[in-house]
Amino acid sequence: MEETVIRMAAPTLAGIKTGSLFPYYYRSREELGEEMGRLNRLLIPRGLRLVLLRLTERSALLYLFRPAELEKDLQDCTACELLRGAGYPCTGCGACLCHLLKRFQSGEEFPHEIGLFLSYPPEDVKGFLTDRDSYKAICLWKIYGDEEEARRMCARYETCTECYCRLWRSGRRLEQLAVAS
Repeated sequence: MEETVIRMAAPTLAGIKTGSLFPYYYRSREELGEEMGRLNRLLIPRGLRLVLLRLTERSALLYLFRPAELEKDLQDCTACELLRGAGYPCTGCGACLCHLLKRFQSGEEFPHEIGLFLSYPPEDVKGFLTDRDSYKAICLWKIYGDEEEARRMCARYETCTECYCRLWRSGRRLEQLAVAS
């Protein structure tokens, strides 16, 4: 699981992105639980949390995030407006995360407001939710707002991922790569 976390969530480990969402293919639910517990024991002291959002027969949708940063991100006016419109309580990141979990577990439409939990600019999340076809460009997400800034962010995330994967292959451990906050 460590390699998957590094490949899929390096910018979050590095502290330049609030959260990362990624699939993990497991052999057994017991193995998944043990691995998540082990990783959380390593990551929680560094200000990170790994949570399970959705479980299928052989895959899990995982969310690695920095609670302190998520709290700040969700206080943005546009983010609050979007979350309230989707039924979120907006009384803190814990309440919002609980609501997001319920949305994932309900099996209804994919909760596209997840972008607010992944450091996507709120204006881009709003643009996607209100007019999916009017985007300016695509990097790791569809850009509706400041294209130049979004492209800089994407480039930072991609460079970070390449660097972290290289460090992992050279022998660095996950706990060495997770920047403490």
